[in-house]
This record gives sequence, structure tokens and C-alpha cells, in this order.
Amino acid sequence: MKIVLAPDKFKGALTGNEFCDAATEAIQKVMPMAEIVRLPLADGGDGTIEILANHLQGELIKVTVSNPLFQPVEATYLWIEAKKTAFIEMAEASGMKLLKPEEHNCRKTTTYGTGELILKAIEKGAETIILGIGGSATNDCGIGMAKALGYTFLDTHGNEVKPIGENLKDIQYIDTSKVTPKLASIQIQIACDVKNPLYGINGAAHVYGPQKGATKQDVELLDRGLNHIATVIQKQFNIDVQTIEGSGAAGGMGAGTIVFLKATLTSGIELVKNLLHFDQRIQNADWIITGEGKLDNQTFSGKTIAGIVEAAEKQNIPVAVFCGATDIDIATQEKLGVSYVNAIPTVPCDLPYAMKHSYKNLVYAVYNFIKVVSHHS
Repeated sequence: MKIVLAPDKFKGALTGNEFCDAATEAIQKVMPMAEIVRLPLADGGDGTIEILANHLQGELIKVTVSNPLFQPVEATYLWIEAKKTAFIEMAEASGMKLLKPEEHNCRKTTTYGTGELILKAIEKGAETIILGIGGSATNDCGIGMAKALGYTFLDTHGNEVKPIGENLKDIQYIDTSKVTPKLASIQIQIACDVKNPLYGINGAAHVYGPQKGATKQDVELLDRGLNHIATVIQKQFNIDVQTIEGSGAAGGMGAGTIVFLKATLTSGIELVKNLLHFDQRIQNADWIITGEGKLDNQTFSGKTIAGIVEAAEKQNIPVAVFCGATDIDIATQEKLGVSYVNAIPTVPCDLPYAMKHSYKNLVYAVYNFIKVVSHHS
């Protein structure tokens, strides 16, 4: 029997690799001869670097760049020499995780450090850059990133504008004369699973600003700035970013990467699956076992499990999902196309207890699942 283990992480409780360890332990108790393929996945957000480093024999490169408040921070990106490819997580340089709660204020933050990371990858010899844009602390439409790559943003008087969110409204002209020449020859793909437009009620500032420290007044100011920069971009580059799905991702970074990097936005899980040759490696599997911390309606909008189910359906492979908690009904499960769902806690308990016992509970749950499956194989 061939069983593919393709989990996402249980945030704060189990890494994808630990999930695979627990499931392997359980399967081998029942079926010591089973063929087990370990393919822990991520969807382009937090933790993707580790997953790809594991699979692709990449090298983790540490560099010093600017954090969201222009202070030095050590960031890591993944370098895959054989493919001349760099995988960069925006959160490493411009993420919420780098700031203290009292520093959360996306009027004042910048993506400059992400631009520095891209520049360092270019200097390393990258021909392809994959950029994951989850977990950002910014709302600057990518102007910080662009500034690090040689773009200059000028106000009505021809003075340079500091590349932070609250200054978007002041930009009248974008000078491209000093842009890093090599940028034009590099293929850049953006791992992005957010569909929001740039501005308006469903845009970057309104939907994500409050999570990044923006008050009601800040949100209005930032939204006006995003609307304004979209007009400048339309005039100068003839690109209507507002009509592009995902342009509002990561505080407008979606739009910024399209305009300043000529990048393409792609589903994060699709990018990761392609890099790992996922569809080929699951061929002839009897089951795919996957999981994540919580299974709910969000799971199915561009997240890891949705990507797995899509690949499995094409090859008629049933999918079993193990999770810390589940909040879906039978109709949703049917619509999703998942054959088996199990929330693994064995006793009624609070979240810290459940997280602490995730490994043991997962071994037990998978063990019982495999016992049933093995009788029918």
C-alpha cells in the first residue's frame, strides 16, 4: 500500500515534519511494509522556506536587511543553486513578527527590507525569484521594496518621498531611471492566496489595516493613498491595478510586485506543488493523509488542503484529513471532496492541552484509521 503524507503545519503545535513522524509511526505499527511518501507542504506563507529547504537541498542564506521600521534585522532566504532560484518570504524582512505590539502601525512601516532581500538574491545570481507575501506589517503598496531596487518616488515639488504607507498620497511621479538593470531579466513569481483589490471597502487598508495597528482614521488615510498611487501608476505605466485580483495582498504588495517587478501572482500552494513535482510523486497512491490545525470554511479558499484535494481528485486518490479541531458540516466535506475527517483530541480539553498532546493524539488517530483501511485493502 502506498500512502502519501502531505500535511500543513499545526500552528504552534506540530511542524509538517513532526506530523509525518507521528503518522509514519502509526502506519508502521499496522502495516510495516507500507510505502510511505513524506511530502509536508506549505502554501507560500510562513514556514514555506523550511519545507522547500527540506525537499530541494537548498541552502539557507542569512543577510542583514531593514525591518519594517528601517532598523537592521537578520533575515534568511532559500537559495537553490541548481535552479538559480531564490525563495524569499516577505515576513522575514517586513513581517509583523519582527515588531513589538506597540510598534504595530502600518502608516509608518515599509517593505524596503524585502526589496533589499530581492537585491541580494539578484547579486547572488538568481534567475528566478519566488516571493511569498504573507504576514506583512506594511501598507505601502510595495514602494519601499521598489525604492531598494532603484525606483524613486517624488512629490509635487520633485522632492523624494520616504517609502511608507502614509506617504502614498504625496507621490506625483515615479522615477525609473536608476532601477537595477538586472531586474528586467529575472523571472519573479509571487505566492499569493489573497484575492482583495487594492483599495475600497474590500481593499488592503480596510480589510487588513486594523490587524496591523491602523485606527479608523489611519485606514481612511491609507485607503486614499492606495487609491491615489493607483492613479499615478495608471498614468505612468498604463496598468489598472485595481482590476487585478490580489493587488491588495500584503498591504498592496500584490500591486507593487506586478508594477515594479513585472511579477505574476500565483496561488502559493500551486507554486509549492510545482516545485516539488507533487502530482508525479502521488501517482498510484492508495491514500493521501493531510492535516492542519483547524479545518474550517477558510481551509478551502486557496489553502494547502484545497490544493491537495484538487491534485488527488485528478488521480482518483482518496484524501484523509486529521486536524486539531474541525468546524465544517457534512455538506461542506462532501463539497470539498474529502473522504475522511478526524479531529484528533481524545478527551474534552482546552486548546493548550490539545496542542501539547498533538503528537500522541495524532499517532492514535492515524493508527485507528490505518487499522480500518488495512482490512479493506
